[in-house]
Amino acid sequence: MEQGGVESVVLNLNHALVQAGHDSVVISRGGKLVERIESDGGLHLTLDLKSKNPLTYFARAWKLRRALNGLKPDLVCAHSRVPAWLFVWANRRLNLKWITYAHGANSVSRYSAVMTKGDAVVAPSKFLADFLERSYGVGSAHHGGPVHVVPNCVDLARFDPAAVDRDFIDEKRREWGLAEGEPVTMSIGRITKLKGFDAVIREFSAEPRGKLVIVGGADKDKGELFENLKALAAELGVADRVVFAGNQTKIPECLMLATEVVSGNVTKPESFGLSVIEAYAMNKPVRCLKRFGGTAEVMDAVAALGKPTLREAVAELYSFERFAKNTLALYEKVVL
Repeated sequence: MEQGGVESVVLNLNHALVQAGHDSVVISRGGKLVERIESDGGLHLTLDLKSKNPLTYFARAWKLRRALNGLKPDLVCAHSRVPAWLFVWANRRLNLKWITYAHGANSVSRYSAVMTKGDAVVAPSKFLADFLERSYGVGSAHHGGPVHVVPNCVDLARFDPAAVDRDFIDEKRREWGLAEGEPVTMSIGRITKLKGFDAVIREFSAEPRGKLVIVGGADKDKGELFENLKALAAELGVADRVVFAGNQTKIPECLMLATEVVSGNVTKPESFGLSVIEAYAMNKPVRCLKRFGGTAEVMDAVAALGKPTLREAVAELYSFERFAKNTLALYEKVVL
């Protein structure tokens, strides 16, 4: 629970459940976002569900079973492949109902197929729902299948240009060396190959204007990738114009400093494009180096509404209230 789109969905689910009067328990190996889980009224249990080490699989699955047996939840949600496989083993003889959240168009395999095995499957976009049907033969709920499209949401109270911390913005402007009125290209996300920050740096270096700010940190196993990005900026002669801002908790404030937000993913399509609706909520334009997947679906939906502002379109399509209503309706259907 450090950063990322999946983590944002978990935060929103926790908030929606607590707000509706339900008990919400998040199990993860911990991180900075645990504070948000608990401040919203949820409970957090620390257990490493992310490690792919096969030598610890059964020990972790046994710990998960013990935790679930004690909690006796009405419903369990799995948000990635390793936790889903751990749950499959832990759930033997417990027979708990569960929902899988397919957050990405992962490589088609038996390992990935576990994300289609829940009593219901949630996809954040029609793009991903279609991918699951093509890859695994699981159809949409409209045709009797298990897949439900529940788009992600943005917290409009938090992502509000009128409610930002101006002192924080001024502090970051100084820290990042941004001159007043200077063009700022911003790219946001965990530092992984998928996010295409190398492509963003290359494009920026072709015609550098102002600064490029990359907001997002690298996990411990991505240290080499991070160093390679810094070396690339130096090689292309823009090291003094590229700011690696690291993890930031106040993303709305960071976005206020952007002239435009760029999505650099050019290899594997995003399942949704959470960073797009967050930027739109702050009335910031988004440009994609390759317009495809769930990101294109979101951008097309916003454009089709024809609202006077990007924020108004996002408020209609991707509000927390709409997300919570759709989620709770699905949970009740599965449990009852």
